[in-house]
Amino acid sequence: METFTSAIATETVDGYVARLGRTLHGPGRLKRDLLAEARDSLLDAAEAHRAGGLGRDRAERLAIEEFGPVEVVAPGYQEELAAGQGRRTAAFLFVTVPLTALMWSVIWQIFPAAETAVKPGWFGVVAVTVDYMQLVTGLLSGLVLYGLRRGRRPRVLTRSLGFLVLGQMPVMGVLCAALIWGSQNAANAAAYPPGAVATFLSLGLWGWQLWCAGRCLAVSAKGPAGTGPARY
Repeated sequence: METFTSAIATETVDGYVARLGRTLHGPGRLKRDLLAEARDSLLDAAEAHRAGGLGRDRAERLAIEEFGPVEVVAPGYQEELAAGQGRRTAAFLFVTVPLTALMWSVIWQIFPAAETAVKPGWFGVVAVTVDYMQLVTGLLSGLVLYGLRRGRRPRVLTRSLGFLVLGQMPVMGVLCAALIWGSQNAANAAAYPPGAVATFLSLGLWGWQLWCAGRCLAVSAKGPAGTGPARY
């Protein structure tokens, strides 16, 4: 306590909040909201002390002392940031993965050359595998979203979601490449306007999913800066 008291001897509320912000990692808007709440709480406490007769500087220092050291309060904020990133990614996957599967099902139904395409015997098995993988990813994302909304182990769930996406994406890439190679009408499908649009949308969504997965791992991999590894 003596070390902490000496560290805040000249610190203002704005300085404390800035220092807290430098230790946190996560979604920008949520981080700004959390820091704004912390600042408002500190200013309210300082105002109460000023009403009791303390000067501004002393009132702010006392409010900071009561709020607690950054090293103590930051892990709680980081937990909420990890949960926020996990909820955002889970909701995105829960919506976009099934929609991508539906989009391609419709494309192949309306693609003029689909019925006459000559495909190898394994084509149907691979296509069904892709559909089931997308279904499972969507369902698991929904379960993670439910768990995060219930406040259950946000770091673990967020990190698991990141590994799920990064783990299945290479497999999906190989399987989808096999489907393209196995179809003798792949070139025609690429030239077919709805097929071209679906391809670009799919690639864009995959890139976004990978970025979200990387963010999940980054936010949940460690505790706030300077506080050491995250504890699960």
